[in-house]
Amino acid sequence: MNLKRVVVTGLGALTPIGNNVQEYWHGLANGVSGAATITNFNPEKFKTRFACEVKNFNAENYFDRKEARKMDPFTQFAMVAADEAIADSGLLLSKYNPDRIGVIFGSGIGGIKVFQDEVTNFAKGDGTPKFNPFFIPKMIVDICAGHISIKHGFRGPNFVTVSACASSTNAMIDAFNYIRLGKADAFVTGGAEAAITESGIGGFNALKALSERNDSPETASRPFDKDRDGFVMGEGAGSLILEEYEHAKARGAKIYAEIIGGGMSADGYHITAPHPEGLGALNVMINTLDDAGLKPKDIDYINVHGTSTPLGDIGEITAVQKLFGEHAYNINISSTKSMTGHLLGAAGAIESIASILAMQHQIVPPTINHFTDDEVFDPRLNLTFNKAQARKIEVVMSNTFGFGGHNSSVIFRKI
Repeated sequence: MNLKRVVVTGLGALTPIGNNVQEYWHGLANGVSGAATITNFNPEKFKTRFACEVKNFNAENYFDRKEARKMDPFTQFAMVAADEAIADSGLLLSKYNPDRIGVIFGSGIGGIKVFQDEVTNFAKGDGTPKFNPFFIPKMIVDICAGHISIKHGFRGPNFVTVSACASSTNAMIDAFNYIRLGKADAFVTGGAEAAITESGIGGFNALKALSERNDSPETASRPFDKDRDGFVMGEGAGSLILEEYEHAKARGAKIYAEIIGGGMSADGYHITAPHPEGLGALNVMINTLDDAGLKPKDIDYINVHGTSTPLGDIGEITAVQKLFGEHAYNINISSTKSMTGHLLGAAGAIESIASILAMQHQIVPPTINHFTDDEVFDPRLNLTFNKAQARKIEVVMSNTFGFGGHNSSVIFRKI
């Protein structure tokens, strides 16, 4: 079958280190940490009292007050990032068929804040059901894609993917596949998450998944460091406009990159722990290279999942070395979660944007907060510690893995 080419024509980002794409890249290139003491709620009694929150975000700067109250923060974040990407693409200024434009977003958790608030209010009452009429529409994970399509009148395929921290990469892969199969002309895709709440932090604390480095939040996310002690929760959204190449070319669109491959796999091992030998990570990278028609030697940079957990970092790097062999020493590897924290279901979206911007600027963003080498990692690997590095970048891979053993990966090529 003759598959169509798919390109990226718009980007949007709302992150802990920048509230738009330009600010986000500045934070990435300069090794800025987004971690600080939590302000969304009083964290005094929690084991982890810090996170990577979005800074200076006021929903009323983007939405009518009445409209904002109908949305959980994860939907607000999604819409802000999507609006930036749509505007950046210039799509609405061109002639397009709204029946051929879709929205596929990803979120691992969705409306956790509204769920927590509504159930808490009910529990404090006398048992009389007094729920907000927008409780369910605010909570359901698919609603962010619904809001984006309603605002812009896009009538193509519309849904949200849920695969924990792989969610937004899966969303991008679905959008990619629909376009290359000729089912649509373009998609608004990406992911959003807003889980820095009492239940979000408390739940991950109970799993012992979060760093507890409360005395130094800004250095707590330290992938591949010997003293890493868990991930740092992040929040925000990333959005990309994926478009059929000829459709984009016909309207004179700016093209950031071409998406040339996407792959998925499962660990089939444990609900939260990665496969100890990195088998799922290995398989997803093999599948993605195969889909792109590339060899391991073709990859210049890998934006790894790299969460800063003791086992997760080992499994991924083990897989990288198994697959790439000697070429692993020629690749730049970095974890931008060291700066943004872990955005859960939105991680793949903002990290794909980081990968594309790295190609655009020919700069690899760093893995910050490296203090002590861990002898488990081969010192010949270039993990891009502490400072960005300039290099020629033609092809990048971005990995995301989620609880449940869900793995997804995408490859972008400079065009």
